[in-house]
Amino acid sequence: MRWSVKPLDATFGAVVEGIELATLTDDDFAALYALWLEHALLIFPEQHLDNAAQSRFAQRFGELEFDTTPISNVRRDGSLRNDDGTDDVVHILRGNMGWHCDSTYMPVQAKGAVFTAHVVPERDGGTEWADMRAAYDALAPAKRSQLERLCAYHSLYYSQAKVGHRPRQGADYTYGFDGQEPPLRPLVKVHPETGRPALAVGRHAYGIPSLTEQASEALLDELIEAACQPPRIYEHRWRVGDAVVWDNRCLMHRARPWDMTRPRVMYHTRIAGDPQTESGVSASA
Repeated sequence: MRWSVKPLDATFGAVVEGIELATLTDDDFAALYALWLEHALLIFPEQHLDNAAQSRFAQRFGELEFDTTPISNVRRDGSLRNDDGTDDVVHILRGNMGWHCDSTYMPVQAKGAVFTAHVVPERDGGTEWADMRAAYDALAPAKRSQLERLCAYHSLYYSQAKVGHRPRQGADYTYGFDGQEPPLRPLVKVHPETGRPALAVGRHAYGIPSLTEQASEALLDELIEAACQPPRIYEHRWRVGDAVVWDNRCLMHRARPWDMTRPRVMYHTRIAGDPQTESGVSASA
């Protein structure tokens, strides 16, 4: 292989250099896809993808849940959004600082995402990931047996309400606030391509049917706290031009705080999940 592949100092992830994502051949992409399944997170420094190139690269992983879009505290006119509790987009940015997997609150969970850095603050504002395969492996056998019988509901309404956000009529941000029924998802997810089990929790999860509200919340909080510890976590400090792709079926992630008087402009392309493997389960399961 012509590329340099350097595993992270964690249970997952690798930095890949000597590669141009915009010009990959089909054979090169097949090799890259195998690396992605192995490492779950691939980091590509100095790619400087424009939106069209980012979309084309993401589409090689499958159909898109949605096309390349900004995740940013900068409005279209270049002004900064107000961090005073009145801006719905800022509420979402704040919510994204909690551990989560993308679109677990939608009928079909996302397969993965491509993320690029266009404007980064001088300090802070990284992104952190957690390996939920290794988190499952670290559980005691009795705990695994308990969790394999349990499910939880997932809702963006629930997770945003916990950070004090309730969507308003005519708000700038509406994705995930479509009044859909919250899907029920197992607490242990088996990866459809690798066969590896992983914990499936995060900030959108709540209401384990067989437990009281208090017991459910306590268990879910306990699992996130135990899972998101070294060596199962990695925080990336962004540089302009960086690109990453991660596997949403086995990693959680969260944005890290930054001074919101400073601009941060990232672009996100979400890869759609397969309805056969990424849909919720029956409430009677």
